[in-house]
Amino acid sequence: MNTKSKPTTEQPTFRNNAEVDAKIDAHIKENPEHWNWIKALPRERLERMLILNEVRHLDRQQNFKKNIIDQVEADPARKQAYEILMKDVPEEQRADLIAQLEKRKWRANQSKTQSQRQSPAVRV
Repeated sequence: MNTKSKPTTEQPTFRNNAEVDAKIDAHIKENPEHWNWIKALPRERLERMLILNEVRHLDRQQNFKKNIIDQVEADPARKQAYEILMKDVPEEQRADLIAQLEKRKWRANQSKTQSQRQSPAVRV
């Protein structure tokens, strides 16, 4: 019995999101010269541009995480609180977990602030 897997020659199937497709189509319609410029690019150039966007995205994430960790390190009370929370977490996972918790806290504060702005003040 041969247990080696055969390489597949089938093309992967990609999901379509109607809302995203509509946004893309609208952008193309509003920017036909830019769309023609993109279509004229060689495939290798398109691939490299895509990778560059991914690299930039990863750099932004790393900078954001570094800034969060620097803020925590600069606040002794916050640092101590995280040290207590993270005592059982492996050292190599702590920075990621701290960044996750800080992002959640920030998002919760943002949604609370937005809901306060949206709800009209009741005066008696």
